[in-house]
Amino acid sequence: MTRTERQLAERLGLKIPLRVRIPKSAALEHTAESLNVSTRGIYFATDLTLCKGTPVYLVFEMPEEVTHKPASEWRCTGHVVHVQANSSPQDATCVGVRFDCYEVFLPVRPSVNEVLPSG
Repeated sequence: MTRTERQLAERLGLKIPLRVRIPKSAALEHTAESLNVSTRGIYFATDLTLCKGTPVYLVFEMPEEVTHKPASEWRCTGHVVHVQANSSPQDATCVGVRFDCYEVFLPVRPSVNEVLPSG
């Protein structure tokens, strides 16, 4: 991603819980919290050992503030583009991930029968 592309993607300093998994790894899924997020990528602190270029799977709820659409679950495949060791309060590594592709799962809306009282 060029500097111009990065500037075009508005980053919001939102703390969003997320699940992180490294493909083809014996490591289990980890939880983390974002430091900022945009429609092109996410920046978060983790105790996982990641390096630039590492592919990752992420699952999180993308807030309406970022996409200007109702909050929805995003399941992303991406790769690490930035690593800054020991830069968070917990001495965790801060990692920037650029989304390569993602699936959006819209929230399930209740049926009319669930919203309206019966009788």
